[in-house]
Amino acid sequence: MSTRRSRTRLCAAALIAPALFLSACGSPEPSSGGGGADAGEGGSLSIATGGTGGVYYPLGGGFATVIRDNVEGYDATVQETNASVDNMLLIENGSAQLAFSVGDVVSDAVEGAGEFEGNPIDICSLGNIYNNFMQAVSVDGTGIQSVKDMEGKVVSVGAPGSATEVAALRILEAAGIDPETGVERRQLGAAETVAALRDGTIDAGFWSGGLPTGALIDLASDGDMVLVPIGEYAEPLASEYGDYYVAEDIPANTYEGQTEAVPAIASPNLLVTSPSMDEQLQEDITRAIFDNEEALVQVHPAAVELDAATAGDISYIDTCPGAQAYFDEAAG
Repeated sequence: MSTRRSRTRLCAAALIAPALFLSACGSPEPSSGGGGADAGEGGSLSIATGGTGGVYYPLGGGFATVIRDNVEGYDATVQETNASVDNMLLIENGSAQLAFSVGDVVSDAVEGAGEFEGNPIDICSLGNIYNNFMQAVSVDGTGIQSVKDMEGKVVSVGAPGSATEVAALRILEAAGIDPETGVERRQLGAAETVAALRDGTIDAGFWSGGLPTGALIDLASDGDMVLVPIGEYAEPLASEYGDYYVAEDIPANTYEGQTEAVPAIASPNLLVTSPSMDEQLQEDITRAIFDNEEALVQVHPAAVELDAATAGDISYIDTCPGAQAYFDEAAG
């Protein structure tokens, strides 16, 4: 794997089961870390997620509910955040005990690379949850049918501190576009990107999330959404940065009016915590999530990818010992 890293700085949730989700949301009090809830003494666990237009936020609400219902002595709540990069920092400073993040950001955090240059984050994985799909979108009338067509256009590269931003800048560079000067950059989350495409203040945007993404379901309902193919850039990104970039199609009919598969880039999506979390609590949380796939699929269909047989197979971060104990047991 190349050690060269990018130096650039890195609400309409769909398909939610309201009764399961809303009871798990709130504005949690930050933890000081190193004791309390994550020490196995009971209490409230905060889950760092993402924006409300993506998948992290509703699925995190589902995780909070199954933790509350299955881990004795514990409550859980979700935090709306700018997602992956910020989530790693929230784990580091103890403001969250659990966090979603995509593979490239997790790898950088562990290695102290990219946005974490010289400041590696001490984290371990509770498992590979589902695949994020990097989705590039535009609308009819912009003339954008490829990444190369974005040159000189106004493009949202994702919210600051998000995995979307990390991957979008890398994709632009792989397409021969200088991410600093080749586009007029905006930094918007999924819901904000959709709003900006509708009002014409941007020409295209990137989003990294599970399928289908709520905000893009909303955009597709207008009848003029264009999914821009980006699968050709998976191999150069994987060669440059690591094996967490894989070419994979967005299946036909994922979104309204999308009658053909569209080449995209998939990356593993992880749930992480601090290694200081009590090992039995790690195991209990992992069990609560993977044993309740059916309930979580009702929150968001991305949960159908939960698979204890492969969730610990991650090369660039250690699996938490408690989670590994559960995966070993599940393997029989």
